[in-house]
Amino acid sequence: MSKTKKSMVSAKKALTLDHKVLKNAQATRRYFAKFEGIIKHLRGVATLSEQEGRITESEATILQMYMLGLSYTFTALSYKFLMANRVGEHAAALLSIDKTDSGFPVYTELLQMAADALQAKQYLKSSAGQKKLKQDMVTHILSEQSAPTKLQYALSQRIYYEYLNDASLFLPQNNPQGIWIRHKSTRERRTYLLHWACYDSQTNVPAVYIMELEDVGRKALPRDQKRWPRVKAHLMAQSMSALKLVTIARGFDRDFDDVHPKYLRRFHLGPMYSHKFTQQSGPLREVLGEAKSKPGLDWALAWTVETLQSENTITEKTGMFSTAKRQIYDIDTLGLAGAGSGATNINRSLILPHRAFQVLQEKNPQSLRAHRKYVVGKNANIVSYK
Repeated sequence: MSKTKKSMVSAKKALTLDHKVLKNAQATRRYFAKFEGIIKHLRGVATLSEQEGRITESEATILQMYMLGLSYTFTALSYKFLMANRVGEHAAALLSIDKTDSGFPVYTELLQMAADALQAKQYLKSSAGQKKLKQDMVTHILSEQSAPTKLQYALSQRIYYEYLNDASLFLPQNNPQGIWIRHKSTRERRTYLLHWACYDSQTNVPAVYIMELEDVGRKALPRDQKRWPRVKAHLMAQSMSALKLVTIARGFDRDFDDVHPKYLRRFHLGPMYSHKFTQQSGPLREVLGEAKSKPGLDWALAWTVETLQSENTITEKTGMFSTAKRQIYDIDTLGLAGAGSGATNINRSLILPHRAFQVLQEKNPQSLRAHRKYVVGKNANIVSYK
């Protein structure tokens, strides 16, 4: 066997080890029903975090927007795979999820969804509407005396593309947007809150970025057609979980002399662990196994917030007659984040149902003691514990 073929085989084996294909409609529906509930709880955690003073009102509003987009994305995908393996594997593709590192759909699923969204209008123009498809289904049942499987599939795809055309989806890349914070006079520096998000291609976990920056340019940054496109392109290129926050902030600070990142936060909205769908390792494996919860309650979601804060400013020469301000960032060298984290602090949390929390408390594993626990109780009430 040639080296090329061997590498292709090994790559395929690696994908098989990391990915899980949901091979029937029942498993797919259970998966999306589980995530529908988890995202609702995640939005509740964002609200509770604001009430507890752990995030600001602006951050909570931004997070809610992206979480709503994530909900729309999962709803759209649920219709795409509604008839999984019911009309043939090729006609209705099967959903692949990351079973070891994230519990979320693999990156290529969202990439394909984004490509489908670009063709949504054309698809809707050339396909029959919901009313017509439903009428044809009734006719088929009466005349053929059998389930109208192919028409059901056509209807599911119609609804999928309608979602892609109408909803504000969470895409593989969600470009930066700017919010003006304050500008008391024309001489005072403008302050903006930039936010953007991505579905990380390496970890298969959605991440939201929020940056506060000072703008000393002549034009307001979001209206400056020379700087704003470059700023957006730079930030999206650096939006990788493998990069430390200090690396992202310093690179941005040095590439743009007239915008100064004072504060940067990254929210990791996952991984999701499930006794049914993932193959987690460590203490959570035992916790979820012993919880033996009802379907839809055998899960836990990690929620991690990395924060980087500027503590000082220095002036640096950038040319023979020019200077620029540079930020000095507060890096935690003694606390839990550690010197290698590249952040001022890192706060780790778990969101999980009450039964799983009870088992977790009984076992009390060392590695999870520092995590804040957001516990989902009856009527979806959420309580936080340290």
